[in-house]
Amino acid sequence: MTTRLRVGWPDPRLFERRGGRTYRILALADETDASLESAETRARLGPLDLIVGCGDLPVDYLRFVTDAFETVPLAYVRGNHDVGGDWATGDATQVHLPEPLPDGRPWTDGQLTVIGFSGIPRHGGGDGLQVGSFTRISQVLGAWFRVAWRPTRTPVLLVSHVAPRGINDGPDAIHRGSRALRWLAGRLRPPLWLHGHTTLLTRRLEDRSVRRGDTLFYNVAGAVLIELWPPGEALLPEAEQEAA
Repeated sequence: MTTRLRVGWPDPRLFERRGGRTYRILALADETDASLESAETRARLGPLDLIVGCGDLPVDYLRFVTDAFETVPLAYVRGNHDVGGDWATGDATQVHLPEPLPDGRPWTDGQLTVIGFSGIPRHGGGDGLQVGSFTRISQVLGAWFRVAWRPTRTPVLLVSHVAPRGINDGPDAIHRGSRALRWLAGRLRPPLWLHGHTTLLTRRLEDRSVRRGDTLFYNVAGAVLIELWPPGEALLPEAEQEAA
């Protein structure tokens, strides 16, 4: 099942360039969504503008989804389990997929600006894609300077595998968020922050969605169709429902 989410986006220029149309994102993380194998289901989702991957997804699955939606661009980060196999040989990005989002560097499809962060904080044990504190702080400061010094401050979409600390944390060290990303969230105040990594116990909105100030933090484990609405629609409540 693919969840649907509606979010008010505060920048009217995104919609002016699109003749007032909403901007539609298919976000994926951690769990494959078998319903996307159905052409009928994909047709019901409607046209997409961007596919976002928040990590811990098989290369073959990401490739299948991007092929199924043909010309829709893919912007993704790697999760802690995205190592070995095709990731280790280079086939993931040389044959199957574009390069992942560069950590802390803005990326755009010409309409929406996205900043991504791969991996999880280093926690002193285990394998996988772990990022040390110094490296993550450097990435976060770089992202802040690149956005803060722009002549015009356009809202950005933040995408990471692990959430900022204190947002949808899990019960153990591996599933706790990043302190550096929490700092960045307070400085950039993005309208929407998408992440994965933390396992969902239920499918209720309150178990995957947290609002802090101007930012909606959303755990996209599985598949979520996100519609960004013009500022005039921002008073509409965020809504979620299950799609066949």
